[in-house]
Amino acid sequence: MAAADSLVGGKEPTASVEDLRSEIREMGDVRGGILRAAADLAHPGVRSPRETRLRLLLARNGLPAPDVNADIFDERGNFVAEIDLAYPRWKVAVEYDGRVHAEDERQFARDADRWAEIRAAGWDHVRVLNHHLRGDGARAVSLARDALVRAGWRPGLSAR
Repeated sequence: MAAADSLVGGKEPTASVEDLRSEIREMGDVRGGILRAAADLAHPGVRSPRETRLRLLLARNGLPAPDVNADIFDERGNFVAEIDLAYPRWKVAVEYDGRVHAEDERQFARDADRWAEIRAAGWDHVRVLNHHLRGDGARAVSLARDALVRAGWRPGLSAR
């Protein structure tokens, strides 16, 4: 799944989702079912394997599908940030932060300022770290679910 996202995602995708589907059709039955499922779940714009894992965990656990790499704006229409996984309807931003976000002092300072700007724009910011994704990823799901519920989401509501 992460491989499919890496092909169709990032700043310079090497294929489209339709390209993947076409290649899989040409392969015939060789692992076609698994590959077709991966192509159907692939999302342009996903930029890291952990982001893919987080996105799929949220979906598998009944949360609505988030917008991927969504721009958010303040009430005056000024750009605030690009969010890994966003729920605009509820103003909930969910992001995976890898080690560089903690180990690089300048990156950590930029992140802290960014989080403050996101919150000032009226969004709840959920920061998911590697240890939240361990095992079944229940902690990551819980963090996102709790933020969505606080914002008014209830199971059964779509993101749109």
